[in-house]
Amino acid sequence: MVAASTALLLVGCQPSNIAAMTPNEAAKMFSEQKAIIVDVREDDEWKAQHIAGAIHIPLAQVESRLGELTQYKDSTVIMQCRSGKRSAKAASTLQAAGFTKVYNLTGGIIAWDKDGLTTKSNL
Repeated sequence: MVAASTALLLVGCQPSNIAAMTPNEAAKMFSEQKAIIVDVREDDEWKAQHIAGAIHIPLAQVESRLGELTQYKDSTVIMQCRSGKRSAKAASTLQAAGFTKVYNLTGGIIAWDKDGLTTKSNL
């Protein structure tokens, strides 16, 4: 019984209604200006490495800064973090606010790097 309860708790932590997008799909849409990328990592992570042109809003600030994203409410918005967990939470917040095309970057910036896609640093 404990294992079943634990499994339900774990499933409940992961938003299942958020569509995923691979790094290569995201890079193509972003480079063609058909999507924006929102990086929800902390400031130090952003400074060390980020996708050039992405919008930086740390996860803890997403809800209070939704106004900055309102213009993209009907656009494709790709949420990104280190591995995909924080960005999934942020994607849920955007969906709840009425954003219609929200995606979570599968594997986050780790997968972006692994696929050989470019980033920049502010260090």
